[in-house]
Amino acid sequence: MFISEAYAQAAGAAPGGADMLTSFLPLVLIFVVFWFLMIRPQQKRMKEHRALVSAAKKGDKVVTNGGILGTITKAVDGENDVEVEIATGVKVRVLRSAIQDVLNRTLPAGKGGKAEKAEAKSEGANDA
Repeated sequence: MFISEAYAQAAGAAPGGADMLTSFLPLVLIFVVFWFLMIRPQQKRMKEHRALVSAAKKGDKVVTNGGILGTITKAVDGENDVEVEIATGVKVRVLRSAIQDVLNRTLPAGKGGKAEKAEAKSEGANDA
C-alpha cells in the first residue's frame, strides 16, 4: 500500500530543487517592486528633507509640523533647535526636526544661485 503511493509522485523529481526556486521567485519580485516604488523614493525624500532642514538659516521662512508659519531669527549650526519669530515680538524655539518646509531660502550674497542667474539672464534678454 505505501509503495504504490510512493510511485504516484513525479518520477525523477529532486525534492525541493527547481520547485523551491519557482515558489520564492514571486516573493523576490514583489520585494524588488516595493523597493523601487516605495522604499527608495521615501529614502530619497528623507535625505532631501534632512538636507533642507540642516541648511535652514536666519531669515528663512519656515512651516513647522504643527502648521505654524514663522521666520528664523536665530540658527546656530550644530544645534538641534532654532528660534522662530511667529508674530512681531513673539519668538519660540523649535526643533529642526519639527520644521516641515522652508518656504523661501535666502541666498548668501554673491554666491550666484539659481535665482541670481535667472535674474541676470532675464535682464540680459531685456537689454537686447
